[in-house]
Amino acid sequence: MIDGHGDDIYQYEGIRMNFSSNIYAHADLSELEEHLCRHMHAIRSYPEPSPRSLEKMIAHEYGIDADEVLVTSGATDAIYLIAQAFRDRKTYHVYHPTFSEYEEACRLFGYEEHPDGALCWLCNPNNPTGRVVTEDSVIEASRYHEFLVVDQSYEDYTLCRLPQPADMLCPGNIIQIHSMTKQYAVPGLRLGYITAQASIIRFLRQQQRPWAVNVLAIEAGKWLVGNRKSLIPDLRSYMDETQRLRAQLNAIDGMKAFPTQTNFFLCTLESATAAQLKEYLARQHGILIRDASNFRGLTPHHFRIATQSPEENDALVVAIQQFLDRR
Repeated sequence: MIDGHGDDIYQYEGIRMNFSSNIYAHADLSELEEHLCRHMHAIRSYPEPSPRSLEKMIAHEYGIDADEVLVTSGATDAIYLIAQAFRDRKTYHVYHPTFSEYEEACRLFGYEEHPDGALCWLCNPNNPTGRVVTEDSVIEASRYHEFLVVDQSYEDYTLCRLPQPADMLCPGNIIQIHSMTKQYAVPGLRLGYITAQASIIRFLRQQQRPWAVNVLAIEAGKWLVGNRKSLIPDLRSYMDETQRLRAQLNAIDGMKAFPTQTNFFLCTLESATAAQLKEYLARQHGILIRDASNFRGLTPHHFRIATQSPEENDALVVAIQQFLDRR
C-alpha cells in the first residue's frame, strides 16, 4: 500500500500544487524549525528509550494518566505495533474503504479476516471518504470485538466532536491512535501516539522496540504540545472552502465529488480513470492528486483530493474541466 500512498511528489518534477496529501499544506513551521535548529546538538546522544517526558505532556492535555499514553514513530508505526502485539488473537475485521495498512499489518502477522474478528479497525474520520463516526457508534462497535482500534489521525481536520481519550477508557477494549504528524503538519518527523487503558499500554510497551522515536521528533513533540500550536488558523473557514470546492467540482459534467465531514473527499470520473487524470494534471499543470483506485472497494475511476487555498482550488477545477474537454 505504501507504494501507492498519496504525496508521491518524488515521482514528478514541477509539482506546484499538492492535493494528494490530506495534511494541511500551508502550515507555518518556521518557529518549530528554528527551535529544532537550536537543539540539533541533541542528535549526539541517544533519545529516551521510551519518550516518557512527551507522554506526560500529552496525558496532561487530555486529563489522563501518563501510563495511558504510548508515543510511537507515527500512526503507521502504531498500527503495526498493535497488530504485532495482538497477533495471537488471529482474526481481524476492517470497515472498507479505508487506509489499507490495517489489513497489511494484520496479514503480516498472520491474521485471517472475519466479520467478528477479535481485532477490529475503524478510521475516524475515515480515509478516504471523510466520514465521521459518533462516540455512541464507536462504543457500540466495541461491543462486537475483543479490541476496537480507532485511528483518529485526522481528528484535527473536522468540526465534528470525536471520542476523547478520557471517555474511551471505560469500555476497556478501545485503543485510539493519534497522529501528531497530521495534527501539526510534520509528516517527515514521524510522530504519533496511542491512548488506551493502562494495562493495554503496558502490554504494547513491552512489544515496542527501544529508542523507537528519534530525539528530534521527541523534542519537536514537546515544543508543539508545550506551545499549544494550532497549524490550521481557521478550521471553520477551511471546512467552508472544502464545501465550496466540492460544489464547483460537482458542477462539472461527468464527475462527482462525494460528501465529507473533513478537508478531503472522494471523487469519481465517468469517462476516464483516475490514473489518466492524475498523469495529465501532474505533467500539464503541476498539480498532484491521489489516485484512490487501490483502496479496497473503490474503482479505477476514484480519486481523492484535499482542500488547498482558494486560488489553488480554482486552478484544480479549471484543469479538470480542461482534461474532460479534451476527451
